[in-house]
Amino acid sequence: MSSNKTDRYQHHDYFQMDELLDENHLLAREAVQAWVKQEVSPIIEEYAEKAECPTHLFKGLAEIGAFGPSLPEKYGCGGMDEIAYGIIMQELERGDSGIRSMASVQGSLVMYPIFKFGTEEHRKKYLPKLASGELIGCFGLTEPDFGSNPGGMITTIKEDGNEVILNGSKMWITNSPVADLAIVWAKDETGKIRGLILDMDLPGVSAPEIKGKWSLRASVTGELVFEDVRVPKEQLFEVRGLKGPLSCLSKARYGIAWGAVGAALDCYDSALRYSKERVQFDKPIGQFQLTQKKLAEMITEITKAQLLNWRLGTLANQGKVSPAQISMAKRNNVAMALDVARESRQIHGGMGITNEYPIMRHMMNLETVLTYEGTHDIHLLITGNDVTGFNAFK
Repeated sequence: MSSNKTDRYQHHDYFQMDELLDENHLLAREAVQAWVKQEVSPIIEEYAEKAECPTHLFKGLAEIGAFGPSLPEKYGCGGMDEIAYGIIMQELERGDSGIRSMASVQGSLVMYPIFKFGTEEHRKKYLPKLASGELIGCFGLTEPDFGSNPGGMITTIKEDGNEVILNGSKMWITNSPVADLAIVWAKDETGKIRGLILDMDLPGVSAPEIKGKWSLRASVTGELVFEDVRVPKEQLFEVRGLKGPLSCLSKARYGIAWGAVGAALDCYDSALRYSKERVQFDKPIGQFQLTQKKLAEMITEITKAQLLNWRLGTLANQGKVSPAQISMAKRNNVAMALDVARESRQIHGGMGITNEYPIMRHMMNLETVLTYEGTHDIHLLITGNDVTGFNAFK
């Protein structure tokens, strides 16, 4: 692949949003941008084409503080605020949605529940090693027959002395084939959903990789299969019910709302530059009205999403953000990014389908992002439930 246009990326800030950010936010963005330019952009098209995960990047993600950046420093984490966390996710997804997923799962779906629901012993044992990339984690909630309805799960735990016996399976689990531990959600004998920290080397645990993906090809995805797995009771979280896993999903969805803007920015940046360089009918295509219409609409929608994220982050920092507000931002921003990718592809013409440009890779990735961590339609119903008070899920 020749020098990709992402190497020349410049940040776009049409409404001078940087004035709302502090020095730590800007330094975080600069550091992650530099890392993405050096470590991700030169290799990502090749890894996506081969459908291989660049697992060597886990260490680099740890070094730039991408694992649990808003968790306390006493556990080896970043101690940053929620806006900084969002900015880091934005810049990682500008590189690739799969790379952001690697970090998002580790921080929001593994480290966060250990911090939130685990014991102090759990925090001290696992968080520093997860933050440093010494351990890699995954999150087991979705099952083959229970995606949007996680409460219907059939994975179970049964008490047996000082242990519980875990049986069942999970599907579409990012990082599972390479993970050292898993946060697994299962029903106890009373039907209550419980979470536990599972060491992946326990007898009866397997994590076959899912092949044949046309999306998130640079991210490793697998199953989790449990056959009479004996887990010490002290690995269980005290939290009971769906509020446990759903609070983790809210944390991850928040990161996705920011991340999707990164993918949109990358597509827009490439399309804008291409429109100035590509000549047809004796002038750059950026001079044509229809091209300008596409670009003007792209930066308008990106700007609206940036403002939405900034306000979301401000509310998160104040402890005021609601799951429904996060759902609105996730749904809006991912759909926006997918539209921007499609319009960018048109501006690039035939070149837009090649790996000389990042457009098709982002477009394919965003098809997954539109669906995971709550589908586009489910988030719409979450907003509908919130504004009307009526539950349309049942």
